[in-house]
Amino acid sequence: MLAICCMSLFIVGLDVTVVNVALPSIERQFHASVSGLQWVVAAYSLVIASLLMLAGSTADRVGRRGTFQVGLALFTLGSLLCSLAPSLGGLVAFRAIQAIGGSMLNPVAMSIITNTFTERAERARAIGVWGGVVGLSMALGPVVGGLLVSSVGWRSIFWVNIPVGLVAILLTALFVPESKAPHPRRFDPVGQALVMLTLASLVYGIIEGPGRGWTSVPILACFGVAAGAGVGFAAYERRRAEPLLDMRFFRSAPFTGATLIAVSAFAALGGFLLLSTIYLQDVRGYSALHAGLYMLPMATMTAICSPLSGRIVGSRGPRLPLLGAGVALIVSAVTLTRLTAVTPTPSLIVSFLLFGLGFGLVNPPITNTAVAGMPVAQAGVAAAVASTSRQVGSSLGVAVIGSVERSTVFCISTDEP
Repeated sequence: MLAICCMSLFIVGLDVTVVNVALPSIERQFHASVSGLQWVVAAYSLVIASLLMLAGSTADRVGRRGTFQVGLALFTLGSLLCSLAPSLGGLVAFRAIQAIGGSMLNPVAMSIITNTFTERAERARAIGVWGGVVGLSMALGPVVGGLLVSSVGWRSIFWVNIPVGLVAILLTALFVPESKAPHPRRFDPVGQALVMLTLASLVYGIIEGPGRGWTSVPILACFGVAAGAGVGFAAYERRRAEPLLDMRFFRSAPFTGATLIAVSAFAALGGFLLLSTIYLQDVRGYSALHAGLYMLPMATMTAICSPLSGRIVGSRGPRLPLLGAGVALIVSAVTLTRLTAVTPTPSLIVSFLLFGLGFGLVNPPITNTAVAGMPVAQAGVAAAVASTSRQVGSSLGVAVIGSVERSTVFCISTDEP
């Protein structure tokens, strides 16, 4: 059962790094701007972040296996459509379909794991394996993506998901038992709409800010809508007997800390993948395959460190892995700010290894702390909160770091004679 659940995480994780490696090729075919490339990545994480909590509560209500299978089917269909996209706008739209399916995979799979592995240390080890699959998919993604893009073309990167998705649907029907929460909560359409409005307006404002102007009326309006919707969501959820997100959980310092760490870590990952791919192919002039091989040390380190972190969490708690992750990510970030077009390869590899070390250590304790802080009866929502934090961070990382890069380039170009 753990293996079947991990298959869903594998194709979702593979999709992240595969698509990033293909961005320069997509840019050339569709003559896309940097903001267009940001939307190819951000549309996926934004839709997932908006729907994860709904998917988790839906699975608790109607059944986790059925929801999981529907998610697999939509993700597979979205992958097929992405491979046939006639334009950049079509690709972004089909990525959103992928994301609708993806939103039903990770939180539902995690709730199945949580209800299967009930003992604390056993659950931590299972989550460590889960985190290791993230690293494995990330490790294979750049190489597989680079090989496919270099030999067949960028459209082929989406074909990988189709057979895996079909096999996972079949295995789920055969081996995963159906389960529901004993007392599922009611749907919260108002809260769901406010979440989507908050995230969509915030990410749109950040991505389009450099092009339209940070002080332009549309961008300021987006930020105003995001702030208003966010405040409205918090106020509305406090009054509901069965909220989409129970705000009382944030009274717990460990849970709140895990949420903030998830947002920060995945913001770093989203920005790292976006800029590293563009740097390796557009600045260094490497092929997609060569760039993928350069990303391999980071992903391999993540694959190694995630299960190790899960074991440490199970035996000694989350503090040690989180501290180690923080140090590694900070050192890596400092070294990456010093990259140039002629940075020696060993220095680049060390920076990537440090990033993989930090990211591998940080993922399992986030999940374990978030799930442990919520009732097992609402395992779908518990896992969805942790996953939502990741996707919100990824969306913000792609939006913020990509927009900072565009603003910096613009400022430099306007200063030149």
